[in-house]
Amino acid sequence: MKPLRIASLLLVSLLLRTEDLAEPADKQSPTDAIAQNYVELVLAMSERDPGYVDAYYGPEKWKTEAIAKKETLDQIGHEASDLRARLSALPQPSDEMDRLRLEYLTKQLSALQSRVEILGGKHLSFDEESKALYDAVAPIFSDNYFAKQLDAVAATLKVPNDDHLAEHYAVWHKGFMVPKDKVGRVFELAIKECRTRTGQHLTLPPEESFTVEYVTNKPWGGYNWYKGNYRSVIQVNMDLPIYIDRAIDLAAHEGYPGHHVYNSLLEKNLVRDRGWIEFSVYPLYSPQSLVAEGTANYGRELVMTPAERTKFEKEVLWPAAGLEPSRVEEYYKVQEILKKIAYAPNEAARGLLDGKIDESQAKSWLERYALEEPVRAEHGVEFIKHYRSYVINYNLGEDMVQSYVERHAGAPDKRWEIFGELLKSPRLPDALTQ
Repeated sequence: MKPLRIASLLLVSLLLRTEDLAEPADKQSPTDAIAQNYVELVLAMSERDPGYVDAYYGPEKWKTEAIAKKETLDQIGHEASDLRARLSALPQPSDEMDRLRLEYLTKQLSALQSRVEILGGKHLSFDEESKALYDAVAPIFSDNYFAKQLDAVAATLKVPNDDHLAEHYAVWHKGFMVPKDKVGRVFELAIKECRTRTGQHLTLPPEESFTVEYVTNKPWGGYNWYKGNYRSVIQVNMDLPIYIDRAIDLAAHEGYPGHHVYNSLLEKNLVRDRGWIEFSVYPLYSPQSLVAEGTANYGRELVMTPAERTKFEKEVLWPAAGLEPSRVEEYYKVQEILKKIAYAPNEAARGLLDGKIDESQAKSWLERYALEEPVRAEHGVEFIKHYRSYVINYNLGEDMVQSYVERHAGAPDKRWEIFGELLKSPRLPDALTQ
């Protein structure tokens, strides 16, 4: 399938290159100098930890030089410690954004040190690892909790809640699968609507755009690769069945107002406007990921109210997918219940990483308590093996972002304002609790 171009605007020549933002060393402030060292260290880490750098659009020279050094894990760990010491010696700023910047650099460097230790052989439990890398620990839910939620699913489907519930759910769920030849059109419509609604509340860079690609053989369902200059490549994994709810979910999570908007606003407001070069690199295994995934997941709820989503899907998406619009309410009644088992992958990951269950048991657990089809459960286990405690960033991240936004907004009509401020600030998990 050919990549789908999502742009109502023509790409234009950029007026400012990221390379132009790098100050000569003798003109840098102490914080800026540490920020540059941080970027170089993260880039050096990518040589020891493929996939560690999720995005980079800073000076190409820094990347070339950092990789050429071929630093060992021990060297990287020592340098991260030295940078943290330099940060702690700086005077505490009175400006909130400057204070958040120092906290950001400190927490990100701490996570980098922890990642170095993990790769060096240090064993951490699931909760210890999530705290070390993402500065947060997810709540624990018992099997009984999930079983109670599944009682409601079974009652709605009018089947028993037994070992065959996942099979009953799969048969019912199959009726809402988007045919592969209609996936491109359905996503195009979903993205267009999410972009329009996001643009009514947030000021987006006029040059922003992204490309959608349909791929296979990946451990995830969808991924945003931010390229800088307000552009992203969003990939959708076609190995997995695409159900109709994934259209809005992926359009919002990966695009508007999710990852694409988050990265674009950080680039505009922090990298370009403030010259904070540290935000030109995104280390995946870091506290920033909890905010990135949390805002992306919460964005799915913010971009449309349940009533607006039902109306749009019934009138636009379901006909485009060749599905019967009269079943929209039936479908989302069950999906609303399933939101209550969003933490199920955490428990599978916790059990697997803590050595309490093996891969086969983790797969069975996902099929039983997350109602995942075998192919999706297999992908779930592969995701856990690869990304480990990263799973908390989706569910816990969303809950923390939602709590932060709604607490500070006070009223529903102020949520977009608070959400927009969060997207362009250096806040990390701890700041979300304040």
